[in-house]
Amino acid sequence: MEIEVRKLNALKKYTGSFKFEYLPENLELVPLAKIDGAVEVTGDYEIFDDDSVEVRLGVEYTLKGQCSYCLESAKKRVSYETDILFVDGDDGENYYYDGIKINLKTAVDDAILISQPSLLLCREDCKGIDVPK
Repeated sequence: MEIEVRKLNALKKYTGSFKFEYLPENLELVPLAKIDGAVEVTGDYEIFDDDSVEVRLGVEYTLKGQCSYCLESAKKRVSYETDILFVDGDDGENYYYDGIKINLKTAVDDAILISQPSLLLCREDCKGIDVPK
């Protein structure tokens, strides 16, 4: 889950891609839901002359739990892509790294948190718990 920038620069390999599975821990998800299985992480990177690194990051996972409206079983496949810039040193706006290697854990966790739906529904037209009149 790392991009070894210094090593890649030495090899003159300024662009590339990656793919791995990730099991997140302790993320605040939609209530009564959890990630079912591993998160599939994919991406491409480009290292620039100033050692900043642009990463196109994608996450895909299944969210499973109880419907936010009726509490029945619910499942949703989530896909999300984002572009991230890593810089050598903290500039207050971008992700930063130590100039040697980038650990993608924080960026992946952030992508998971941003990508999750605000509600997990058993079906699009769920009206909630059916209470007899």
